[in-house]
Amino acid sequence: MAFPSRYELELGVRYVLAKRRNSFISFISLISMLGIALGVAALIIVISVMNGFQSELRERMLAATAHVEVKGLDGPMSDWQSVATVLKKNPEVQAIAPYVQGEGLWINGEINKPSLVRGIDPGTEVLVATVQQHMKVGTLDLLKPGEWGVILGVDLARSLGVRVGEKVALVTPQGTVTPAGTVPRVKSFTVVGLFEIGWIEADSRVALIHVKDAQRLYQFGDAVTGIRVKLNDLMQARSVADLWLRTLPPGLNVSDWTTQNASFFKAVQLEKKVMFIILTLIVAVAAFNLVSTLVMVVTDKESDIAILRTLGARPLSIMQIFVVQGAIIGVAGTLIGLTVGLAVALNIDLVVGTIEKIFGVTFIDKTVYLITELPSKVVPADVLFIVLMSLGLSLLATLWPSWRASRINPAEALRYD
Repeated sequence: MAFPSRYELELGVRYVLAKRRNSFISFISLISMLGIALGVAALIIVISVMNGFQSELRERMLAATAHVEVKGLDGPMSDWQSVATVLKKNPEVQAIAPYVQGEGLWINGEINKPSLVRGIDPGTEVLVATVQQHMKVGTLDLLKPGEWGVILGVDLARSLGVRVGEKVALVTPQGTVTPAGTVPRVKSFTVVGLFEIGWIEADSRVALIHVKDAQRLYQFGDAVTGIRVKLNDLMQARSVADLWLRTLPPGLNVSDWTTQNASFFKAVQLEKKVMFIILTLIVAVAAFNLVSTLVMVVTDKESDIAILRTLGARPLSIMQIFVVQGAIIGVAGTLIGLTVGLAVALNIDLVVGTIEKIFGVTFIDKTVYLITELPSKVVPADVLFIVLMSLGLSLLATLWPSWRASRINPAEALRYD
């Protein structure tokens, strides 16, 4: 189809802006335009929120975990230094940190809460994770060997009812053998700091102590549970982990962040695809509403079409007039939706905060969604795809009515005029 000529463009625009007796058709055109705009805006907003949720969830998880973890299959790693030497040879490795991990029950008076106890070396931990950036009180450097200090997640500390400087007892499964039998080990710790990552799994279930204290507490000697690794590119974690699975000595397990939290990311990805399909149907319905709009226009303009044909207008020219009309509605609706969608997506925190304040509702419950605020991340490729899809559907919807207009017989159309 050739590019429309000037008179075809002018007629197409005139039909969109129809007045007087054609005001109803003009109103229907406006509704079609707003329908497309609403669908495009909804798609951009929802996809941006889903992208933001996925990105924010990954960043907050990686604040408490690592890109790759190497640990023993059957127990602690006694010769972890030699394994660390091998890991450092990989050019993708940026930093490594040994850790000791176990379970324990924190007790403060009559309150008790289970948690994951992680022994870390403050000097190397800051190189592989970003928990230091999420400290609400204190720093990781306050964890010193032999002083039995602990840094708690804010939710864990709140549930225990303890503050910085107060004592809290830890009961571990590793028991002490006495004449009366095996007695659970109990150790008193001083709370030296609090962290808040914004990920409920860490804030309510993780406690950090010094790696030397953890080795003594869990009777590891000089062994560690494993080694945490930070890579130059976190997206290379899967390939690096697969390489180490093949090359490291037997008896070691290698896992990366994509497998450790696979269920979360798969759920988010699936939800994103489903929401995209559902909202695409909204755009499709609005776009194909153009079919009924253009059919009404064609019926209303039959005498005009017949006159144009008698003046020498070709069928292709008639077709292009109505394609122009449909394209104007589709382009205008898409641009309006693009503007509104980007405005909301880029200011989602302000929009959500205003709605929550007006209606007294809470959109993000961190016990359900794992994070505390609604994120948004606009990906240009996604926005471009949505815009092109909307324009394509709009153009497709104009073809049949336009073709029907080009097939009108001038003699039949003018018989009763």
